[in-house]
Amino acid sequence: MTGRRLVIAGTGSGVGKTTLTIGLMSALRKKGYTVQGFKCGPDYIDPTYHTAVTGRVSRNVDSWMLNHEMVKEIVNRGSDGADISIIEGVMGFFDGKNPTNNDGTTAEISIITKSPVVLVVNCASMARSAAAIVKGFQAFLDGTNIVGVIANRVGSEGHFKIVKTAIEQECGIAVLGYLKRDSDIAIPERHLGLIPSVERGELDPFFDQLGHLVLETVDVEKLYELAQAPLLEMRESQFGRRDKQTVRIAVARDAAFNFYYQENFEMLEAFGAEVVEFSPLRGEILPDYVDGLYIGGGFPEEFAKELAHQTEVKSSIQTAIENGLPTLAECGGFMFLTEALETTDEKKYEMVGVIPGMVKMQSKLAALGYREVTGEQGNFLFDGNLKAKGHEFHYSTFHPKTNIQYAYQTKGMRGTKQEGYMKGNLIAGYTHFHFGSCPEMVENWIKQCKEHKVNG
Repeated sequence: MTGRRLVIAGTGSGVGKTTLTIGLMSALRKKGYTVQGFKCGPDYIDPTYHTAVTGRVSRNVDSWMLNHEMVKEIVNRGSDGADISIIEGVMGFFDGKNPTNNDGTTAEISIITKSPVVLVVNCASMARSAAAIVKGFQAFLDGTNIVGVIANRVGSEGHFKIVKTAIEQECGIAVLGYLKRDSDIAIPERHLGLIPSVERGELDPFFDQLGHLVLETVDVEKLYELAQAPLLEMRESQFGRRDKQTVRIAVARDAAFNFYYQENFEMLEAFGAEVVEFSPLRGEILPDYVDGLYIGGGFPEEFAKELAHQTEVKSSIQTAIENGLPTLAECGGFMFLTEALETTDEKKYEMVGVIPGMVKMQSKLAALGYREVTGEQGNFLFDGNLKAKGHEFHYSTFHPKTNIQYAYQTKGMRGTKQEGYMKGNLIAGYTHFHFGSCPEMVENWIKQCKEHKVNG
């Protein structure tokens, strides 16, 4: 049996992968196909675009954070019921964590998932040279399956025909179409309020326009044919267990807190938790019938004033945490639990106040990259000397008021550091976790929630 899926890869960052991916998804929808989106790497914004265009929750696949079986299972499960899956690459096709190997690259994911690849090439200012670039990508790594090319930023239809002739002659694969350099369409700037605006439907006209553009100049039916791929064989399912739901975990989810992996929720549910969403930003207090709390990342700094005014919400969270509610707060959630948040214009806003210290926003990136994480002693999530994987991406710095108990030791490209904050059943820090990297974390959390439920 076979299914249909394609990896949309780029020769480098900025060649137009996201624009083309969204355009293809929109075009395929217009043709009547059910489309499933995936994104390589730990990105939260591109999957939000995919979800808006396809009407199905997009999922992240990451072969550095997750083992290969987990990657395959996420693709298999996510693709169920779809006519075609589109996997958007990250950076250039062979760019990953390490310049000496293919770990975590789009190329590695294409091999793990046995997916045909369409290469997006920025053809501005070149003609026959485009064929040399494609040929280099074909020859670089055995096992990749580049089946077609889309030329981006061509100057005219005549320019496209030159590029197409050269690539098809020298590389033996189809050039499926193009987008023009002056097509007057560009992905909106990744501003901080972007995800809420996507979810409100404000970009729907843009997605629609992109779909029409792609239908005009890309052979979408040929692309659909080339997407044929084998079903992925897997060993034991890592989501297949269905424990009876014995605890409830509240999840803060709104415009301020929206950086979550869908698999994290599904693993919590598979291991016996009912996920209950609430919105701090809209003034919804923490439900009083929950046994745990998860506050993910997002952009609390964009809503600092509104969050500061939610005194009842903050009080409900503070009381619950101080009473031992097993809590995980990641990045934006960590920031929200400190005493205050100072914005770049040096205005201070009062936050929940269970973490002694404050966060200060800055205009330059404070941290970016993958992290290997171990828990400090007493961290219930890491009970049993576990290791998990995640990533950091933030523009703020934390300034503790006193000596604090750190939550984690994190290892990145620049070495190992202590990170976050821990007290009792509160675990907080800048690291975003993918629970698929360490399912035992979920078991430990649910076990702690059960204990709190009995003893709390």
